[in-house]
Amino acid sequence: MRDDDMIGRIEPLIPALRRYARALMKNTSAADDLVQDCLERAISRWHQRHNDGNTRRWMFTILHNLAVNRWQQARARGVHVAIEDAGDAVFSHPPRQDENLHFNDVMAALEKLPDDQRSVVLLVSVEDLSYADTAKVLDIPVGTVMSRLSRGRERLAQILANPEGETARADETPGISPVPVLRRVK
Repeated sequence: MRDDDMIGRIEPLIPALRRYARALMKNTSAADDLVQDCLERAISRWHQRHNDGNTRRWMFTILHNLAVNRWQQARARGVHVAIEDAGDAVFSHPPRQDENLHFNDVMAALEKLPDDQRSVVLLVSVEDLSYADTAKVLDIPVGTVMSRLSRGRERLAQILANPEGETARADETPGISPVPVLRRVK
């Protein structure tokens, strides 16, 4: 097919392509860029179209697919903001060191819990399972789940309040009983 024939088929479609692109993009300059890319792709791939096919349908398909690709790229990239319009909050982030340290402390405290208490605390508090579901998962009674959860939370609070492992006295930490000390009885 000659170049005159290609131009003769594409050129009359440009106004319709622009209308469709403006409706899709809602921005005149973005729509013009989209039409330009569509025309470039159609011309560079003219040899790939079906000779018996509908040129109008083929051009609109190219335009639509290019628009979808741009939407996906824009969604992945996020909103474009000029550097002059951006506030300080865009470039700065609050420090997260304290959050990371607290997370590490909680993870270390969880490791110190007995296995039965740790599994209940994780299933109920982290995985958000109900007491009944946790009881079914662990194959224990619901009352045992509540007891282990209570003891596990209490022990976690003790460990987090006193990470060095010293036992707190009952009068120093209200509501938390100290770890019992075993005595030798003769």
